[in-house]
Amino acid sequence: MRYSRQNKILDLITKYEIDTQERLAGMLEDEGFKVTQATISRDIKELQLIKVLSTTGNYKYAVSTRHDTPISERFIKIFRETVLSFKSAQNLIVIKTLSGCGSAACEAIDCIDLPHLVGSVAGDNTLLLVIDKEENVEKILAIFNDMLLLKSSK
Repeated sequence: MRYSRQNKILDLITKYEIDTQERLAGMLEDEGFKVTQATISRDIKELQLIKVLSTTGNYKYAVSTRHDTPISERFIKIFRETVLSFKSAQNLIVIKTLSGCGSAACEAIDCIDLPHLVGSVAGDNTLLLVIDKEENVEKILAIFNDMLLLKSSK
């Protein structure tokens, strides 16, 4: 539930200029998530959201563009907790996630800066990754397997 809610937060702040926790809570409740102010505050901290100046001159929540170690570790954890399976075909990798977690897992992959990744597309519970060359797919799959092995050892 937490990852689905946090994924929805990322989706909402991308689509709308959200300037307060109260507005974010209201929008989440409209989407079916029952939240408290404490939950919203904790999610903002975990997602490391910041307020930035929008094109309209107002402040809004946005994803931090810093790429330091804690963010990478956080996104690796999101990947481990949401990915159900992955398969490859030629230079493509299809990843299945928990329902509602596709965007969060895709953001995780984009933020860990995988080598040979040309691009990614996320749906509700599926990701499509395009790898530069078919021979590099196995390297990416090995990284995913290592990340998921960390999950089973914890």
